[in-house]
Amino acid sequence: MHATTLSFGNMHIHGDLLVKLLKARRQTFIVERKWDLPEAEGMEYDQYDTPASRWIAIHEDGEVLAGIRLTPTTARCGMYSYMIRDAQKGMLEDIPDNLLNFEAPVDQKIWESSRVFVSRDIPADKRFQVQVQLMQELIKAARDQGAEQLLGMVPSLWPRWIRRLGLRAEPAGPVMEIEGMKVQVAMMDLNDAVH
Repeated sequence: MHATTLSFGNMHIHGDLLVKLLKARRQTFIVERKWDLPEAEGMEYDQYDTPASRWIAIHEDGEVLAGIRLTPTTARCGMYSYMIRDAQKGMLEDIPDNLLNFEAPVDQKIWESSRVFVSRDIPADKRFQVQVQLMQELIKAARDQGAEQLLGMVPSLWPRWIRRLGLRAEPAGPVMEIEGMKVQVAMMDLNDAVH
């Protein structure tokens, strides 16, 4: 099993891994969860998949098992910045604007994690290993970009899940139901992360 952090600057080195990641995202978010998201050529994408972002893929034998997108909170692309901030500004109709307990930060040391998924096809005995590798690569990739904190919308069961991985995070907003899932924004201090 491998963990790879992709960017516009290095994607050519990794063949079609970014394409496979976006296809795996489509499978998770559009096919399985039935979210109404943009897609083309079997890939899911949105306005936050820009050269400012990074994509983490956990992959094995040509198959993407899990992934995350990282975006700096300083990102700008036309009228968009990053998902949580744009939702707070009322720009995203499917996400409530009261998702954060404070004003969405714009800080080069804070990055947003989004589009987190783990393939449902992974056997139960391998799932924890995939989750650990995904979180380890997330922490490494974020630190490599100079991040000290991560802000992300996660399933509301995150406190139990993240403790199991030996990490800590704090709630940053209320528990909400979006697209049939209970979710909450959480903030992780990477200085507390031991991985």
